[in-house]
Amino acid sequence: MTDDEQTTMRSPIPLAGPPLERVMGVRALTASSFNMTVGSGIFVLPAAVAAMIGAAAPVAYLICAVAMALVVLCFAEAGSRVARTGGAYAYAAAAFGPFVGAMTGALLYAGAGVLASAAVMNVFVGTLTVLVPALNSPVVRVSIMALVYGALALVNIRGSKPGVRTMEIFSLGKLIPLLVLVVFGSFVMQGDNLVIPSLPPVSDMGRASVMLIFAFLGFENALNPSGEVKDPHRTVPRAVLLALALVTMLYLAIQMVAAGVLGPRLASETTAPLAAVAGVVFGSAGRTFILLGTLVSTFGYLSGDALTSPRALFALAEDGVLPAWLARVHPSFRTPWLACATHAVLAFALASTGSFATLIVVANVAILLMYGVVCVSIFPLRRKNARAGGDPFVVPGGPVVPIAATGVLIWLLSTATRAEWFATGITLLLAAGLYWASLFMRSKLEIKTHE
Repeated sequence: MTDDEQTTMRSPIPLAGPPLERVMGVRALTASSFNMTVGSGIFVLPAAVAAMIGAAAPVAYLICAVAMALVVLCFAEAGSRVARTGGAYAYAAAAFGPFVGAMTGALLYAGAGVLASAAVMNVFVGTLTVLVPALNSPVVRVSIMALVYGALALVNIRGSKPGVRTMEIFSLGKLIPLLVLVVFGSFVMQGDNLVIPSLPPVSDMGRASVMLIFAFLGFENALNPSGEVKDPHRTVPRAVLLALALVTMLYLAIQMVAAGVLGPRLASETTAPLAAVAGVVFGSAGRTFILLGTLVSTFGYLSGDALTSPRALFALAEDGVLPAWLARVHPSFRTPWLACATHAVLAFALASTGSFATLIVVANVAILLMYGVVCVSIFPLRRKNARAGGDPFVVPGGPVVPIAATGVLIWLLSTATRAEWFATGITLLLAAGLYWASLFMRSKLEIKTHE
């Protein structure tokens, strides 16, 4: 896409400050994608899958990884064609125009951003209070939430590089305890526990795959800072595909070690299956080890969210969908500082008033709908020959992958509950009202200017 074409898509409201600095390469974007995908769910997921399909769980992981790869390939092509900050919002706006872009941005920020962040914050604080019971009071819990959100916002306001560095450190910190468990647990595994006597019915395998698909969500939020990615037409495809491969290998390894160590008992360890595995592998210190791993994992997610989610607000404000002050870039740090601060306040408000289960259920349909828009956007982006600076990454097979990805998402959405659809509908109605109100205010401003 040429500079002139990109300019016509933007709001007449100018960017209030210097452009964002492109500091993220393949390593940083891969770490961010990995970090945002591997969340607190991996510490409880093995038992849930084992309860549904037993030793055949690794097969469901592979099915899920293939399905998710179709969606990731669509994101990779869209991200190589549109280099603007905002990720899925920018792709949808480039493909379908500002209104669809605004609705997609609302789904992105609500589902993969502020709601998910608030849900994970509840897991983080809950784990901390298990480790330190003296902290388990409402006032202390809320204070911890405020302190963490404030500190992460400050780090990211002071520069993208410190934010990226913090995210990379905690991505590594998240990975280490899981890898230690996998390596040492492999010596305790019993081969008989991994034997699959027979494949479960297709319906059971399908339900398990539907549940597992949510363990792979999160990479889309890592693409929000597209305006700060170096050579996005090469970096984005490499990073997201590499992250998916790493996540799949990690999940498979954890599931097999958990099943190999605990055997049939794994299905009953629904509260903390990896803590139970660590108890067998490491003894009495195992539970504490995994709880610390959960703490690092959830904080790593929160640090990645503090970097990525404000960019969705920034992009919406840059195009006039949200108030223009959210698009201001700090003159010294070159970061969207007001968007960072606003996201921290909104996430804190939701985290301090909601629970993990309540918050995460609202996010599911929003994320899948947003995925669907991006998959379908491949067709108009190809037709417009949109480019992010160099030759874009093109998914092989012509229309096959985007169509297959859309079909997978329709199947997943068919499992959604009425409550999830209702919450998503409210989100879209609010976003549409805000969009049209913004257009009305801008038209009045233009009339006054001409007068």
